[in-house]
Amino acid sequence: MIRKLQAVALDCADPVRLAEFYADLLGGRVIADPDEPDWVEVHGFEGTPLACQRVDGYQPPEWPGQERPQQLHLDFDVDDLDGEEKRALALGATVLERTDQIRPGANWRIYADPAGHPFCLCFH
Repeated sequence: MIRKLQAVALDCADPVRLAEFYADLLGGRVIADPDEPDWVEVHGFEGTPLACQRVDGYQPPEWPGQERPQQLHLDFDVDDLDGEEKRALALGATVLERTDQIRPGANWRIYADPAGHPFCLCFH
């Protein structure tokens, strides 16, 4: 079974700026890895950590319109990536990318839920 919701990842143009905003808003702290400048996390508050992910050409969502809907994806910790993939597919998910098979050192795979929203299974 999925152990926990690992992070909520928000697409953006400037992950440091967005992470600083949420760290200030939530009373958390920014966790940045200099080797991964496109991914910055916010920890240290009650609840699931937030991650801010740089996306080239990012365009913010429009609210309440749907021309550019809200943009985020969910990351889930798993102990068995292959087993949880089988379970997710049986429940109606589709594979978008098996990142762990195409990027050395990657520990995640990307899927779409039945409505098309992306989420990741992350081996930890």
